[in-house]
Amino acid sequence: MPRLALPTGRLGFFSLVLLYAALVLGCLISLATAGDLSLGRNPWDNLLKSLSELARPSFLDLWFGEQRLEYRSDDGTLLRVEDRRQVEAHFIAALGRATWTTFQIATLGSLLAALLALPLGLLSARNLRAPRPLAWAASSVLDVSRAIHTLVFGLVLVGIVGLGPTAGILAIALHSMGTYGKLYAESIETLDMGAVDAVRATGARPSEVFFSAVWPSVLPQFVSNHLYVWEFNIRDSTILGLIGAGGLGLLISEAVSLFQWSRLATILLVVVALVTVFDAISRRIRQALL
Repeated sequence: MPRLALPTGRLGFFSLVLLYAALVLGCLISLATAGDLSLGRNPWDNLLKSLSELARPSFLDLWFGEQRLEYRSDDGTLLRVEDRRQVEAHFIAALGRATWTTFQIATLGSLLAALLALPLGLLSARNLRAPRPLAWAASSVLDVSRAIHTLVFGLVLVGIVGLGPTAGILAIALHSMGTYGKLYAESIETLDMGAVDAVRATGARPSEVFFSAVWPSVLPQFVSNHLYVWEFNIRDSTILGLIGAGGLGLLISEAVSLFQWSRLATILLVVVALVTVFDAISRRIRQALL
C-alpha cells in the first residue's frame, strides 16, 4: 500500500499549518453560512440555572432530604407523601448496580477486543512481512472497525442480540479492535529487527519467531496499551445505556429526560470517581512495567 508523501522541514510544517488553518476556517464559514453556530435563546440564563441545580448532587438527600415531602394538586389535595432519604437510598443502590454493569461491559469488551486485534495487528505490521493480501485485509478490517463509532455498533447489535450488556460488550469490542490492532502494529514496527532476523535465520517457525523474539519485547507496550484503551472504554461504556445496553447510560438518559439535574450530578460524580481510580491504578501498573 503506497504511503502518502508529506512535505518535510520547516517549509513543509508551515504548509501543513496553513492547510489546517484553511480547513478550520472553511468549517467555521460553512457553519456560519448555514446558521448553525447559534447558541439558542438565553444561553447564559440556561447555563446558570443548570449549574445551580448541578451544584447540589442528589446523594446529599441521604442526610438532608425531607423525610415527609408532600405532593399536592393545584387545589391543595394531598397526592402522596415521600421520604426523600429512603428514595435516594434506593437510587444509590441502583446506581451501584449500574456502575458495576458499566465496568463489566468495559472490561469484557476490552479483553475481547484485545484478543481479536492481536492476529490482525501482527499481520498489518510491515516489518513482520506478512503476505501482502493478508496484510491488506487485516489493515482494512482494523480501519473499518476504528472508523465506526461504538454507538453505531451498539445500535446494530441491540437489534441483533437484544437489550442488555451483551450488546454493549460486543460494541466495545468491535470498535476497540481497530484501536488495539493499530497500537499493536505500531509497537511491533518499532522493534529492532536484528533479533527477529537472527531467530528466523535458525530456521524457526513463525510461531517460534513470535514467542522468542517479538512477544518478550512488545509485551510491556501491549499491557500499557491495553490499560489505556480499557480506561477509555470505561468512559465510553457509560453512554451505551442510552441505546439500551444497560449500565450508567440508562440512568443518565432518565435523569436528562426528566430534567433531574441533581441526580445527573450524582451520576457524573460516580463516573469521574470511577475513571480517576482506574487511571491511578493503571498508572501504577504502567510505571511498574518500565
